[in-house]
Amino acid sequence: MTLRFGTDGVRGVANTELTPELALGLGRAAARVLGAERVVIGRDTRRSGPMLEAALAAGLASEGADVVLVGVVPTPGVAWIAAHRGWAGAVISASHNPYADNGIKLFGLGGRKLADDVEEAVERAWHRAVGPDAERPSGASVGTIEVDASLVDRYEDALVDTVPGRLDGLRVVLDCAHGAASRIGPEVFRRLGASVHVLHDRPDGSNINTDAGALHPAVLAEAVVAHGADAGLAFDGDADRVIAVDATGEVVDGDHLIALCALDRRARGLLVADTVVVTVMANLGFRRAMAEHGIGVVETPVGDRYVLEALDAGGFSLGGEQSGHIIFRDLAGTGDGVLSGLQVLDVVRRCGRSLADLAAAAMTRLPQVLVNVRVARRDPAVATTLAGEIAAAARRLGDDGRVLVRPSGTEPLIRVMVEATDPVLARSVAEELAAAALRACGEPQ
Repeated sequence: MTLRFGTDGVRGVANTELTPELALGLGRAAARVLGAERVVIGRDTRRSGPMLEAALAAGLASEGADVVLVGVVPTPGVAWIAAHRGWAGAVISASHNPYADNGIKLFGLGGRKLADDVEEAVERAWHRAVGPDAERPSGASVGTIEVDASLVDRYEDALVDTVPGRLDGLRVVLDCAHGAASRIGPEVFRRLGASVHVLHDRPDGSNINTDAGALHPAVLAEAVVAHGADAGLAFDGDADRVIAVDATGEVVDGDHLIALCALDRRARGLLVADTVVVTVMANLGFRRAMAEHGIGVVETPVGDRYVLEALDAGGFSLGGEQSGHIIFRDLAGTGDGVLSGLQVLDVVRRCGRSLADLAAAAMTRLPQVLVNVRVARRDPAVATTLAGEIAAAARRLGDDGRVLVRPSGTEPLIRVMVEATDPVLARSVAEELAAAALRACGEPQ
């Protein structure tokens, strides 16, 4: 058993890979490294959540940290509580993964995501903390554990306060993925006056993300059309991302949502430096639309943590990912699906235009082909290995297309993305690059 941070905390199959023993040690290590006197812990709706919550809390308290349990809450809710109380935080969730998986994500003092060097320090401290000779506090130096669900209510109030007006008259369908937004999501929209129809808000510990939520928007699309709603919003299991659906049942992804919010915020003088931050996966159509409107684009690697780092480094106010992680940096310190949905519908209400109209006016998406190539060995430098093939593909596409080849961060996969105005050409180029990746990295056994 060992501890390794991935791209978004520590994850694994609950009780076999992510065990209570590992969580206990992680709590001890986190208390030593983060130096927080108080740590807030929230979780999603997985049946393994309370088990890991108990172990993590015990580890933190055994090293002298006072722990506050808030129960089921979106991941950004924990970040908000930590930021406003000056505490550290932890979330027990595997986001969009199947229910058997779980994860632990840590926030430093003030609700900030951990830098790589801090995660490495926690890993080293974990090995010392689980050793037989590790020292333990005693007496008054042992931390306490308490429950305070009222902090979730304060987070809910803060979400409502991000909307300057009301959402009266809007008919909305929410897909809560049987996850962390199942209670708070509908409540927030109803408080602001929206008429809300809710899908998948009855978690039973094992149905989180099952044919529901941001990864399965087709169910939401059918419901929006059937109920004659103005829009639909789908969250993932821990509600840090959102995907929208317009009144016609068309999916509106993160690129479109960021684009329409960027244009609205620029018009209101709220887009700092007239710049947005997106990852390399953002559609070429997004880049073209921003250029047409004089809005700068800062590009980062895939991952909302890199978006947040770039936002803070440049002092920018808006960024996110095509997958629906959107960060309104002037309103929150992390991506927040419920908050993002509120901001989008606020634009719809103030402009008096449909979501479909706003999304179409904001950008035109170029056809995008994504191919995941399973290979025998993971090559972190695959873009360099295939530099000749990638350059040839770029020449074929010219100014009307784009190529991205990158390795998976955790699996022996090469991810090939090709965009072009001609979808047939995009598919052809993607298949050629996929074949080149197989030749370079070998076919799996």
